[in-house]
Amino acid sequence: MSGNPIYLALDVPRLDAATALARKVAGHVGGLKLGLEFFCAHGHHGVHEIAKIGLPIFLDLKLHDIPNTVAAAMQSIHVLEPAIVTVHAAGGRAMMEDAKAAAGEHCKVVAVTVLTSLDERDLARTGVTGTAHEQALRLAELAHSAGLDGIVCSGHEVADIHRQWKDGFFVVPGLRPADGKNNGDQKRIVTPREARDGGASVLVIGRPISRAEDPLAAARAIEGTL
Repeated sequence: MSGNPIYLALDVPRLDAATALARKVAGHVGGLKLGLEFFCAHGHHGVHEIAKIGLPIFLDLKLHDIPNTVAAAMQSIHVLEPAIVTVHAAGGRAMMEDAKAAAGEHCKVVAVTVLTSLDERDLARTGVTGTAHEQALRLAELAHSAGLDGIVCSGHEVADIHRQWKDGFFVVPGLRPADGKNNGDQKRIVTPREARDGGASVLVIGRPISRAEDPLAAARAIEGTL
C-alpha cells in the first residue's frame, strides 16, 4: 500500500471526468476507490483505464450474496488486480471465508460493518438492536474470525476496533474536513485527522475533493492535516 492513506472516491458517472479528476490529484492521494456507480457504468474497461494512472485500486463493490456466488465474483475480478475489495460482514462467516479464499494473493478483503449513512433509528428499522457502535464491533469480530484482512467502519468505532484487532486493516469513509460545511447523506462523520489518529489505515474521501471548487487544492489541504 502507498504511504499516503487517502483514497479518492471516484463517484463520477463519466469515465473521462473520473480519469481527469484522478490525474489532477494523483500526487496527493494514495489510491483510487471505485464504487458501484462507477463499476456498473464502466465495468472492467473502466477499471483498466483508471489503473493506468498508476495508483492502487480499491473496488468498493460491497459483495453480499451466498458464499458460492461471492467467491465466483471475487474470482471474476482477479484480472483487475485490485488492492482492496469490500464484502458485507452481514453476509456471514462462511461468505467472508469463501471471499477471502477466492481473492487474489495481493488483494485485501475487508468487510463493511455499518454504513456511515445509518444511525440507530435506521438499524432498529432493520431489526438490529443496540447502537451502531455495538453492531460495528460485533461485525468486526466476525470478520476477524473469518480471516479477513480488516473492516470498513466509521471513525467513531475505529479506535475501539483497533484496540481489539491490533494488526487489522481499517478503512474509514464518511470523512469531512474540519471546515466542511456539507455532510450530505453521512450521519456518523469525523475529520480525516481524527480517523487517522484512531487507527485508520485508509481514509476514503470523495465529495470534499471531487466537488471542491479546486480539487487539487482540496486534496493538498487534506493531505497537509495528516
